[in-house]
This record gives sequence, C-alpha cells and structure tokens, in this order.
Amino acid sequence: MGFPVYSYSKSREEYNRALKVIPSGIYGHQGPAEGCFVPVSAFPFFSERAKGSYFWDVDGNRFIDYMCAYGPNVLGYNDEEVDEAAAKQRALGGDCVTSPSTRMIDFAEVLVDTVACADWAFFAKNGGDATTLAVLTARAFTHRKKIVFFKGYYHGVAPWTQKIDYPGILEEDVINSVYVPWNDYEKLAQVFEENTGEIAAVISQPYLHGNFADNMLPAEGFWQKVRKLCTDKGTVLIIDDVRAGFRLDLAGSDHFFGFEADLICFCKAIANGYNVSALCGKDFLRNTVSGITYTGSYWLSAVPFAAGMACIEKMKRLDLPKLLAEKGAKIRDGLIATAKKHGYDLHVSGMPALFYLRIADDDSLMLHQRWIAEMVKRGIYVTNHHNHFINYALSDADIQTTIEVADDAFAAL
Repeated sequence: MGFPVYSYSKSREEYNRALKVIPSGIYGHQGPAEGCFVPVSAFPFFSERAKGSYFWDVDGNRFIDYMCAYGPNVLGYNDEEVDEAAAKQRALGGDCVTSPSTRMIDFAEVLVDTVACADWAFFAKNGGDATTLAVLTARAFTHRKKIVFFKGYYHGVAPWTQKIDYPGILEEDVINSVYVPWNDYEKLAQVFEENTGEIAAVISQPYLHGNFADNMLPAEGFWQKVRKLCTDKGTVLIIDDVRAGFRLDLAGSDHFFGFEADLICFCKAIANGYNVSALCGKDFLRNTVSGITYTGSYWLSAVPFAAGMACIEKMKRLDLPKLLAEKGAKIRDGLIATAKKHGYDLHVSGMPALFYLRIADDDSLMLHQRWIAEMVKRGIYVTNHHNHFINYALSDADIQTTIEVADDAFAAL
C-alpha cells in the first residue's frame, strides 16, 4: 500500500458544530445525511482552500477533485484569467446595483455568438432557475400544461421536477408530468397521441446522466426524430445542459448531437464557479419570455457576468471540449485497465468529460462503495453514485496519480 490513508478529525469537529445551527449540518447532496457518501467515514466534510485541480480539507488533506464542485470548476479552481476579469468588475463597485451593468448585454452577446440555437439569453443564478423558466415559457407559449420527462432525469429541486413520493410534494405539483423511458421514441410518439394538443414541452438532458445508474447516450437518430416530433406537434423542446453544457461542445450539447433545441439551460461550467446561470432560446419564444415575471435579487450581478465572459473566451481559445475528451479518455482507459489487473469489471459510461463509474461485479453496489472509499481516503475525490467531472487544470501527472491510487485502492479490497 503506497499511499497514506487520510483521517478527518477536524472535519468531524466542524460538522458537530454545524449540526447545532444548520439543518443536517450540511444539506443537499453534499451532506452526509443524504446517503451520498458511503461509508461516511471515508469522506471529508469541509474544505479550506482550492487551486487548479485540487482542494484541501480542514484537516490539511489534499484531493485531486473529480467532482469539480459538482461541475462549475471547468478551468481549474481560482483560474487567474477568470478571477482577474471578475476583480476588475468588482473594483468598479458595480456588482449588485439598482440599475444593471452593461456587462449583462456583453455576456448575452457572447452566449448568442457561441451557442448554436441561441437568439437571446436570460440570466439567473442556479440551474434550477433556468429549467423552471424554460417550463414556464413552454407553458405560456403553448397554453398547454403537460411536460414530458425521460425516466432517470434530474432537472433541479423545484416541486415540478419531483415525484409524488418526495417529501412535501403535492399531487397538484406533478399531475401534469408524463414519464417516458430514455431512448424509447415509439413510447414518446404514443404519449403524444394519447395527449394530443396537451404537451407543452419535452425536457431532457442531452444524454442520460442521472445518479445511481449508468449513463446512456442517445440512440442513432433519436434526437432527430424527437426534434421533428416536437416541431410537428407544436411542442417546445427543452435541453437541460446544466451539467454537460460546454464540456461536450461550446455551441451546446444539442449541437454536439446534431439537432437544435428551442430552449437550452446552462449553469455549472458557464463561469468557472461564479454564480450565474442562463436560459437561451429561439427567437419565436422571445416575446413569451419577456412577458413572464421572473427575477431574483442577485440575478443581474455584474461580477459573474464578467467572469462568464472570460471563462467562455478561454474555453474557446483552448478548444476545451477536445482537451476534456482527451483527458477523460486517459482516465477511463487507465481505470478500466487497473480494475482488470485486479480481476474487477469497472464500467465507465457516458462521455469522457462527464463520466460515471460502477464496479459491475456486485449488484448490491457495496463493493463499488468500498472501492470509492479507498480512493477518497488516499486523496482522489470521487463519489459513489454521481457523475464525475474533469477540468482543464487536471494534469497528466494528476491522471497518473489517480491510476496509481486506483491500483492501491483495488488492492485494499
């Protein structure tokens, strides 16, 4: 065993302090109470600093980070160019101001020039803000109620995105939700026939990248048939590109798969960690969006706009999707080969820039969870049942270390 095993005494102390004043101590999918970290003892709870492809926890342990803050860190933590652009805007005293900065216009122009299906951009803060506005827009435009989801989806935490058995969700919140298996065009067409004139929108990720399941790419021609069906039936096609956006294609993941969305939602990689999201869309929906009352106190903050422009400009200069695909392929191939060396069948699904891991030798997933724990305790931050992300700062040396730690972790099983 060549790598030291981390301990987390300070993290536990801070977590106990947090429990006294914060529900669950840490809430959401980063919280230990959510069951995302198995076993909980393998994971740090609180970070102290971050740079490039690494973060350090409060115990001083360094991690090569394959969660990238659950996606936003696409260039590397504290990227100098993005931070400089943000600092220049902040120095003007022009961030959250009564009247918005013209950086909003500048950023919208960048997105319209970058995203293939975008004729306009509307800014908010979280991915869920963008997906919710997309659904509101579709319903307002079509004067219909029903929304089609592909099973295994994730579009945020608003009530309309949930299932009826989720705590606090009312039947009225989801009564107009319709669920179809991923890649099943025939079932989708059947649902349209059964709900003639009632479907406002189809909303989907560009490929199925949910949690607790292998990622699944679209079948050949699937998206082209869905696009035609939506056009023929007067239904709005929404692509939730919050996770995958800019990692596959700077023009949008719909462009990557050879079709055009009517509305496309971005967040995460849009500004390298500065909090902004965007809904972009076709010109025929412009007036509908304009007529919707939808805003937030911090949605027009200028600093994230400046950061977003710098982030997108740098991603273009680097041809970042190509680099991420290459780095992801090295990680995938190295991990699969290392698993095979130890007699394990490691499945790596999805696109290389946004991949999912699963040891297929044990359907209970306990073996997989044990391996993930051994990785984390040796400084490779991966999680049990979520997509993984990579960033530009991840070096060949980081990838090699990851593969060596994987070797050590498999041996520890």
